Amino acid sequence: MIRCRRGDFPLSRATIFAGTITFYRRAESVGSCWIPSLKIKDILTKTRPVSFEFFPPRQAEGIPAVLETLDELKQYLPDFVSVTYGAGGSTRAFTEEITFEIKRNTDVEVMAHLTCVGQNKEELDEVLSRLQEEGVENIIALRGDPPKGTTEFVPVEGGFQHATDLLHHVVSNYKFGVAAACYPEGHTESVDLDADLKYVKMKVDNGADFLVTQLFYDNRFYFDFVERARAEGIQVPIIPGVLPVLNSAQVRRFTTLSGSKIPLDLDKLLDKYADSDHSARDMGVEYATAQVRELWDSGVPGVHFYVLNRSYSVSRILDNLQIAGHQRQD
Repeated sequence: MIRCRRGDFPLSRATIFAGTITFYRRAESVGSCWIPSLKIKDILTKTRPVSFEFFPPRQAEGIPAVLETLDELKQYLPDFVSVTYGAGGSTRAFTEEITFEIKRNTDVEVMAHLTCVGQNKEELDEVLSRLQEEGVENIIALRGDPPKGTTEFVPVEGGFQHATDLLHHVVSNYKFGVAAACYPEGHTESVDLDADLKYVKMKVDNGADFLVTQLFYDNRFYFDFVERARAEGIQVPIIPGVLPVLNSAQVRRFTTLSGSKIPLDLDKLLDKYADSDHSARDMGVEYATAQVRELWDSGVPGVHFYVLNRSYSVSRILDNLQIAGHQRQD
């Protein structure tokens, strides 16, 4: 165990090179320790990361609650966290505020989401410049969803049409580590799985360092996607994204929006606990524990939890799994 100003770090979370202890954390002088900031692609060469995704609140008053959840989940030594990009206006500002707060005041590497929605190239460059100035080294480049009430994505004048356009711009003009999204069951707008996979290949060809999947509840979709991706020549790490069930209605809504399928066994459980959020949440912990255990045992390059700004379920799941290097630090 190494003691630094920001807390204790077990040697299992560090690599020792010629007497120098290198932590997979942000760049900062911490007492007698130096914690380098790393691109996530470098973390992926050293370990299989466990990571968490948060979203910005609608109001500024909600920011402390998000940071409190992060503080609770830090006990599990996440390798990085991500912060989603709000659909517009002040919510976007909250995305940056939370991202910068994490970067300045925690030991956790942070990946900022960036979308094409509602911003032209110049406005996106302003965001990228602010991220760069704050020392953020990782982003995930996304197209983003069409505005509420519309079904077709239309870029603003001078904006980007596709995630590949944004990704190419970032890689060509900045030094960020860049991730991209992928969809084991196909994007809802894709004509078929083959067409969708070719678009994912374009993201990688344009510089994506690794991929993070959309949520799924049947691991067969993930395994099949990885197999097809490798056959297509996609060799970057593909990190599965996992969303634990919190309540029945929520999961049905999310899967409808994402196009993800609900397996029959889970569907029956959602019906069984439709009127009890508490029971549904506990069921979700058990279901996700089994799902992640199978994924982890298969050798996945990491696991990314969509925590929905709540710590309970993911805490219980990680307590169940006891993944080396990610046990609770009391």
